[in-house]
Amino acid sequence: MHPHPDLFATLAAHDSVVYFCYRPADKQVLYVSDAYERELGGHVDKVNEELPHWLNLLHPDDRPYLTDCIHHAATGQLAEDVNLRLLNPDGSLRWLCLSAIGYVPDGAEATNGLLISGHVRDTTSSRNVLEVARRYQSKKNSMLEILSHDLASPLVLAQQMADYIAEKVEGLQDARLNAMISEMRIACQEGVSLIRDFVDQEFLDSSNVDVHLERLDLVERLNILLQNYQHREYAAGHHFQFQASHPSIYADIDENKFMQVLNNLLGNAIKFTPDGGFLSVTIAQQPTRVLLTVADTGIGIPVELQPELFERFTRARRPGLRGEKTTGLGMSIIKTIVELHDGRIWVESAEGQGTTFFIELPLPKAG
Repeated sequence: MHPHPDLFATLAAHDSVVYFCYRPADKQVLYVSDAYERELGGHVDKVNEELPHWLNLLHPDDRPYLTDCIHHAATGQLAEDVNLRLLNPDGSLRWLCLSAIGYVPDGAEATNGLLISGHVRDTTSSRNVLEVARRYQSKKNSMLEILSHDLASPLVLAQQMADYIAEKVEGLQDARLNAMISEMRIACQEGVSLIRDFVDQEFLDSSNVDVHLERLDLVERLNILLQNYQHREYAAGHHFQFQASHPSIYADIDENKFMQVLNNLLGNAIKFTPDGGFLSVTIAQQPTRVLLTVADTGIGIPVELQPELFERFTRARRPGLRGEKTTGLGMSIIKTIVELHDGRIWVESAEGQGTTFFIELPLPKAG
């Protein structure tokens, strides 16, 4: 049994996806579906007159990206889920998601006969929801690192006080008092371990699923991340610096996982940098890559431990300056996540002179 043609006509009449066919040779739209009027507010019979208007609204950073994607589609390859931003007159953003592929109809000349067909969806509502979720996730990850320090610090202090008291009362030979002090020390140790294990497990969980790469502005994301740290009391004893070679720098990343990598690197920098020290994050766009650095003026990493720093259960794991616990798993997971982004990570450090981590990522790919 074949479906009645009217069924598809009814679906098309209510479809929110705008279908189009475009001829690059003379920059003409040959066809656009009725959803163009319902979803984007255009006029089907005036689409070619309105095309410059849409291009003028396109975010400046997305114009070369769209050009690259169209060139990619023109080779017969699918440019799928290309996210583009339109700047509304009031300054707000409107998000469109484009998929397109090029083909040459039978009998047509290869260059002038090339057509690009595809569809466009207005994804503004879903993107706004996603943006709120991203900001919450970024803040949550930063807060976990921060709270693990804030909650553990009093326990570490209590443990140190218990050690001091135990030393002072050793001569009293009071078995009950010694037992109470021992229980206090154990309770503090277990409390610190529980707090750190929770954060470590969150980090482990974030690396155990597939990556979902998306073109994002890393300068914007890093600004949000660093603000989360700078506004917290425990980080106030450090001086933060952030430098970017361009106002916007794009890379294909899984935001949750990659921001967790930077969270972990910043958390470690704070752990191993005395109060009053400097922490700096830089990002630079280079001809074929994006280079990030996270640097501190802390105690540094002994040279003999550096070759195995990114191994699981490395002996390079060390407690922080304030007694913060570490499992030694963090760096191996960081390396895994960076490599899932087709990137690489390495470290330069000297004892007493600080540590710098370098992360290299490829530039975004068209399509």
